[in-house]
Order: sequence, then structure tokens, then C-alpha cells
Amino acid sequence: MEHFFIRKNITSAEDGMTVKEYAGVLGISKRLLTDIKFGGGDLLINGEHVTVKYVLREGDLLVVKFPEEQVSETLLAEPVPLDILYEDEHVLVINKQPYVSSIPSREHPSGSIANGIIHHYQKNGVRATVHLVTRLDRDTSGVMLVAKHRFAHSILSSAQKNGLVKRRYAAVVHGRMTGEGTVDAPIGRHPDSIIERRVTPDGQKAVTHFYVTRATDDITSVTLQLETGRTHQIRVHMSYLGHPLCGDTLYGGTRQKIGRQALHSEHLSFIHPLTQENMTFHAALPQDMKELTKS
Repeated sequence: MEHFFIRKNITSAEDGMTVKEYAGVLGISKRLLTDIKFGGGDLLINGEHVTVKYVLREGDLLVVKFPEEQVSETLLAEPVPLDILYEDEHVLVINKQPYVSSIPSREHPSGSIANGIIHHYQKNGVRATVHLVTRLDRDTSGVMLVAKHRFAHSILSSAQKNGLVKRRYAAVVHGRMTGEGTVDAPIGRHPDSIIERRVTPDGQKAVTHFYVTRATDDITSVTLQLETGRTHQIRVHMSYLGHPLCGDTLYGGTRQKIGRQALHSEHLSFIHPLTQENMTFHAALPQDMKELTKS
């Protein structure tokens, strides 16, 4: 898959629109359109090269040729095991295991999901780089969504910003909670840390809905639905409520009963970027969190 194409027959509904305007309707971001123009892609009407200013006419055949995917030389292919829940030529859905980074970092430069994806692509003859749509922290397990080319990534990123990529998490927190509720508290960087986040009035809007599924005197199982997707959002919000995640030492939890933050992405749903099909995926609770809830 060196180049990805889309072909559209122009109807009366698009007649009179410029290619630039119609590209926006299709979900092609301004940045991606610029790369198409200058990065090795092409715009064709009835087989002829055109600019973004071309005015579409009913009956035209528009072909958008996307630039060839460039794989970073620093992102090495490694046989990291991937639990693939679904794959087609546009998207990849993975059940990420705990203690595996989504992307390489200074602390963990290899063995990430991204390294495993590149290996998987190379093994199957797919020339593409990694486009993570829903990234998970190293210790967080569960469903992850990956786009296999920039057009799919552009559409899914826009859908995510508009709340159309639905994610539900399972967590186990310290202390006894009851009922359900919503945390609407902005999150920003902690001034003394490049990693840590905190609730702060000048942060970005962050909304988390939660409801209790099981509680004992010292721990509570909670289901959480994200309305926004800030870094460490669930971890920060639960700590803000006085109930940090079990195992989350960064935000006040302890590792007496589990060696990581007890957080799992159990449910993901989205509209397929090309077929418009409603897609839904579920990942069962991992064993360490099952054992924790039994205690």
C-alpha cells in the first residue's frame, strides 16, 4: 500500500464547490491537503491534474492521491506481540497488554506497541507508519484504535474531537465510593513536573462520568466514560475526588495489591472512517484487575 487513493463521482450536491471546499467535506484536514499538494500526492479531475481552486461540476471524477507513507527511521520494527481484535486496510484495533508503552520514550526506547505495529506491517507488506488515535499509558490495558493511513487518521481525529469516538474504562480505586457522578474539572500540567498533571483553573476542559459497580470498605470498582481526552484524565480526576487508582503512585495510590494503575480500556466504539459502519469492541478485564476486585 504505497499510495492510498479515494475516488468520488461528483453529483449535483457538490456542483459549484471548489476542490478545497469538498476536501473539507470529505474529512481531509488543511494540513493533509497541503501535504497532498506538496508532498507527493495529487488531485485529478477526469485524469487531469488540477489545483484546489478547481470548481467541481456534476459528472466529474475526482481522484485524490495521498502521499506515500514515510516510516520514521528511528521507529524500529520489533516482534512485540499484538492482540489484534480487528484489522482492515484502514484501521487496526488492538487489545493492549499492561506494562507495554504505546510509543517509544526515553525511559522505554523499545518494545512499544508502535514498534510491534511496524513489524506487523512489514511482515504483511503494508507500507505505512503508525497513526495512534487512542493512546494508552504504559500501565493501562485495553482497547486501542489505530489508523492505517493519514486520511483515516484525519477523519478519526476529527471524530474524537467531536466526541464521536466513545471510550469506556474500568478502574479500581482506593476507598469506598457510592453512586454515580460527573467530574467537570480542568486539567493542566503540574508546574514541577513534565509528566504529572493536576486540576487547575487555567487547564483544559476535562469531563469524566463515573458510576460505582462494586464497593468494599477499602476499594471500589468504577466504570468511567470520558467526554474529553486529556492526558492522565481519569487518574487525575479520581485523585481529585480523594480516590486515587490502586497502584497509581504518581497520584496518591499504593502498589500493595497491584503493580500498576488499575485502569483498563474495556469498550470502544466509533464510526468507520471509510465505510461509515458503526464499530464496537470490548476487551475483558485482565487477570491482575480481576484478582484485585476479589480481594
